[in-house]
Amino acid sequence: MNPVLDIDVMRRRHLRQIMPIEEVVYPRPWTTGVFNAELDLAKRGERYYIVGAIAGELVGYAGILFTPDDAHVTNIAVDPDWQRRGIATELLLELCWKARERGCQGMSLEVRVSNTAAQALYARFGFVPAGVRRKYYENVEDAIVMWCHDVGSHEQAQRLRAIEDERRASVQGSAR
Repeated sequence: MNPVLDIDVMRRRHLRQIMPIEEVVYPRPWTTGVFNAELDLAKRGERYYIVGAIAGELVGYAGILFTPDDAHVTNIAVDPDWQRRGIATELLLELCWKARERGCQGMSLEVRVSNTAAQALYARFGFVPAGVRRKYYENVEDAIVMWCHDVGSHEQAQRLRAIEDERRASVQGSAR
């Protein structure tokens, strides 16, 4: 059964649950200070960070930064014990809807060349490769820069609704 993911705006109180995930998921994790600085920017409307919890347990988090016309995904992280259950999909859905709400025209992100699962997730949302940042990760691994254009389009809204419908059907199907 797929449990329900509750999504909430990230608060400082979440950091003690976020940091263990951050430290296991990323080779060069952000510090508490970086998260605090990002949350300060979120208060000013320059960032948007969310957490996902199941039965009160924080299992993932994600964020975007805003430019005048676009949004950039800063991170999406899911506790390894909870990966491959659609949590990243739910978090990215929330980020995409927020970008639309803010009037963003496009969204971008970087993803490791080796992370083909994440690349497939992003492609499902309409992100396409647009370039490469050499040795972006730990000065060793390249990053693929991916863009989703026309974030505010009717077609993108249809895509997001279809992904939501698939998620709902998956949750309902596993509850039977």
